[in-house]
Amino acid sequence: MSETAIFLIKQSVINDTMNRTELKKLLEEVSQGKIEIDTALARLEDFSFKDLGYAKIDNQREIRTGYPEIIFCSGKSIDQVKGIITYMNKRDSNVIATRATDEMYREIKQFIPGIVYHPEAGIMSITKKEIPKPESYISVITAGTSDLPVAEEAAVTAELLGNRVERVYDAGVAGIHRLVDNIGVIRDSRVVIVIAGMEGALASIVGGLINKPIIAVPTSIGYGANFGGISALLAMLTSCSAGVSVVNIDNGFGAGYNASLINNL
Repeated sequence: MSETAIFLIKQSVINDTMNRTELKKLLEEVSQGKIEIDTALARLEDFSFKDLGYAKIDNQREIRTGYPEIIFCSGKSIDQVKGIITYMNKRDSNVIATRATDEMYREIKQFIPGIVYHPEAGIMSITKKEIPKPESYISVITAGTSDLPVAEEAAVTAELLGNRVERVYDAGVAGIHRLVDNIGVIRDSRVVIVIAGMEGALASIVGGLINKPIIAVPTSIGYGANFGGISALLAMLTSCSAGVSVVNIDNGFGAGYNASLINNL
């Protein structure tokens, strides 16, 4: 190994999670005289994370987990979200921002014209590279139309992470024939996301009909005794159907992310 390459390695924080392909390319460019040492060092300074002052962006997240860091917009100002997306847009990874508002989108699209807004999901995205899709797919089922925002957050998240998604909406227990009419599509899925508010019974019913893993999402939809989703959460946690796992109330993103991991095993 050349002295230049050794020098670069000593000057950077390198561990087993570093992108070896990217590092090798950088070292080759230095050894071939294509870039200066100072330029290479500047690239390595932010290889681990970028400190924006109000946020530390994990540049190695995709290397460790397979997916880039995803921005949670709720609680952040428009300027903070804009700053994070502007920085992440400089890299090669796709950008996903959840719990985004229309106001955020209208402001940010003035600076980043290629950004896309999925209004029902509340997600902003920038696609830099296409992700190969597995042949298997994910099904997303809702009990009612009121659950659509959470369902779309799950479905769009899964799609942006490189999955095919089949939607079966408004198929709750009050009209169980609607579920039965779509049982073939559901059974052929590799993993199923079931989203329900009220008493949250749909996850248990689906769990008794299929042999695939189910990710249940309780929603805050319901009357007073629903307690903002707690009744559905407890019903799903105490389900007698084996194979039902539960994420937090209204956490469509978590369900879509986990379903993607399963679908890509």
